[in-house]
Amino acid sequence: MRILITGATGVVGGATAALLAAAGHGKALLFLVRADNAEQGLERVRENLRKSVTDEALLQALTPEQVIIGDLGDVARFADDPRLDQVTHVLNCAAVASFSNHPLIWPVNVVGTVAFAKRMSQVKGLVRFVHVGTAMACGLSQASPIQESWSLGDDDAHLVPYTRSKAEAERQIRRDIPELPLVVARPSIVVGHSQLGCSVSTSIFWVFRMAQDIGGFMCSLDDSVDVIPVDYCAQALMLLLLKPALASDLYHISAGLEYSDTFREIESRMAAARGIESLGTHYHRFDESEIPALVPRFQERLGVRNRRLIAMALKLYGGFSKLNYLFDNHRLLSEGMPPPVRFSDYVARCVETTLGMPLLDQMMDDFK
Repeated sequence: MRILITGATGVVGGATAALLAAAGHGKALLFLVRADNAEQGLERVRENLRKSVTDEALLQALTPEQVIIGDLGDVARFADDPRLDQVTHVLNCAAVASFSNHPLIWPVNVVGTVAFAKRMSQVKGLVRFVHVGTAMACGLSQASPIQESWSLGDDDAHLVPYTRSKAEAERQIRRDIPELPLVVARPSIVVGHSQLGCSVSTSIFWVFRMAQDIGGFMCSLDDSVDVIPVDYCAQALMLLLLKPALASDLYHISAGLEYSDTFREIESRMAAARGIESLGTHYHRFDESEIPALVPRFQERLGVRNRRLIAMALKLYGGFSKLNYLFDNHRLLSEGMPPPVRFSDYVARCVETTLGMPLLDQMMDDFK
């Protein structure tokens, strides 16, 4: 077995690579890494995996020969590497995962990803190609709970270019490369780690703190949010990558109806962890039209000077929160995956690991 991982220097790819190494697959791993040389690339991988790996020996056992230099922005650069033809399993986590209008989103997430899938479809011994998408590829016009379906709705009905790009990559791979042994995994909202909190990443968690600090948001406190920790996502991806036979080729990795939380439950647990009063009846549900007038007050409370960034964050994440989406996860559970930990059960750990960290620093994981 030879496992190629793209995106091992990111949050989800790194957590899954760490889990695979801990499960005894370290020697079988190959990493596609953006770097000047293999030694530098290996150090980037090790540095990221240290966020969730406590056994340094596992990291030191990795070698430069396990690093392929390249990225999905230029597939031709590494397409001739003979090690690709020895790969049996691919975990494709690489993407420009930014909610800003990043110029590389389409070239990497669509053009490069499809080119990479075409190259790997030529590998005779390829058993499985797990492509990590996003549950929000479903767009904005779906009825919750969202079912696992290849029908993704209106191409333009997306709040951010990132989710639209992930939907388009899926469409093109499935349409143009039918010979690829494709399995698509669509994680819902990945926030923190069930044991390590936000020490692995502050992505998305700052949104909940922002809403609490400004006293409200664009959703109702009784709306639900489908959140999973990154370690659960990694466990699910390892299962989908290595299980000999799967019943489907498309899975949500999500909390689903039973293990999602309401914003009320999350805010209450966060308040207790922070030692502050829960918002309760003081919660203010505001509309998008109110954002420009509210930004100066938000600046004062949040300590963030960038007015444009605050307005963008409130509009984008507020828009997502209003969707009140839950993502059906029965397929994954039917494969033997246990249900996830509720976000409200580990949110105190996320609070603890972000104490003293300015909100702007936390936001940078999502606005690269």
